[in-house]
Amino acid sequence: MNTIAAAPVAVIPAQNLMILLLQLGVLLGLATVLGRLSVRFGLPALLGELSAGILIGPSLLANVAPEFSAWLLPTDPARFHMIDAVGQVGVLLLVGLTGMHLDLGFIRRQGRSAAWISGAGLVVPLALGIGIGFLAPSEMIAAGVDHTVFALFLGVALCVSAIPVIAKVLMEMRLLHRDIGQLILSSAVIDDVVGWFLLSVVSALATAGARTGQAALTAIALLVGLVAVSVLLGRRVVARVLRAADRGGSATTIAAVATMILLSAAATQSMGFEAILGAFICGALVGSSPDLKVARLAPLQTLVAAVLAPIFFATAGLRMNLTELAKPAVLVAGIVVLTVAIAAKFAGAYLGARIARRTRWEALALGAGLNSRGVIEVIIAMVGLRLGVLTTASYTVIVLVAVVTSMMAPPLLRYAAARIAPTEDEVVREEFFDTLQGTEGADAANGANGANGTAKPLVTTAKEA
Repeated sequence: MNTIAAAPVAVIPAQNLMILLLQLGVLLGLATVLGRLSVRFGLPALLGELSAGILIGPSLLANVAPEFSAWLLPTDPARFHMIDAVGQVGVLLLVGLTGMHLDLGFIRRQGRSAAWISGAGLVVPLALGIGIGFLAPSEMIAAGVDHTVFALFLGVALCVSAIPVIAKVLMEMRLLHRDIGQLILSSAVIDDVVGWFLLSVVSALATAGARTGQAALTAIALLVGLVAVSVLLGRRVVARVLRAADRGGSATTIAAVATMILLSAAATQSMGFEAILGAFICGALVGSSPDLKVARLAPLQTLVAAVLAPIFFATAGLRMNLTELAKPAVLVAGIVVLTVAIAAKFAGAYLGARIARRTRWEALALGAGLNSRGVIEVIIAMVGLRLGVLTTASYTVIVLVAVVTSMMAPPLLRYAAARIAPTEDEVVREEFFDTLQGTEGADAANGANGANGTAKPLVTTAKEA
């Protein structure tokens, strides 16, 4: 029987390749310059990186020079998705690297206080976010999306915190050695973990178009099973891969870790959950393995923080359209969402701190520190847009919440922390941190720099302390 050989897949046309390279170069260059400029003014690098996309996206360039905008950023989905693909690889590696710094021992040492603070700081904004989600105008909800799913998604978006931004702020303000700094960081870790799981459940509901409680229970059961398999079997697989990769040096270890993160992301995506959940779980397993030589991953962390993550956030800015805020209904909804996001997170963390018998100044510092949404909320917004849950208007509002809360956290935290008297343990811990930073100062500063970093030296230091 004769067989006809399949024709090879055509390569990307030269013109399309040139446009893609131009797009990536412009986005990365603008994101880097504006990110550094933001840091110079004491703002998160995330703000500048998002602004790169806003400048050349529908908010500005499309209005000022529509013909050039259409040439540089064609609206053809197939071509636009090529930029997305690069950004998605970056964000998956970023989330995986963040997961590597999950320290359950650190959380256990904070014990009851961290549980109360994080619990209340999650429940209050989650409940209020769901409540205002049901009241949102039609401009905020994508066509055909169940209102309940949208409300749940908004609640999840408002209840998270951003470890990278918080860690960077704590280091710059010299609060990492303080008890309050350690407590903020451990509470943020709990927020982060719970937030990823909640996002996965809501995303599964959105994908399935489910409207019943039974569907939610099914998603939760699958999630519990996934975690159980990851803990029981995943640890062994990760350990064997790392031991085998260790023989090949740093390059092999980086390739092995990146491979595991991407395959884990593909696995959870195929299960109906978000790819970032698989990346996070894999990162946590890699980070907890005694076979990991952390120093070998430094080149990967640098590549992600300096190149891939800025491209992702610039791409996120491309999808913002600030002209949507000119619509009265969207503007009012945006103000309400921002107000609720700030007040609810602050009130929840403050209440949890007071229940845990923390002073009012400590409670104020916790409310201020945990209010920073930063990187995590931008990722959640991108997920909502990709799933078709959010419109451009609601996506723009949620990203603005991430930016505003990240900008307001440092001054409030500085004000409250200045009124908390240091303890003897904190003085000893400060000497340890100063000694460590004296030998690793440059690496620590680079690792924590920018809202898109994974803050590895911060969490590593916390573990060692």
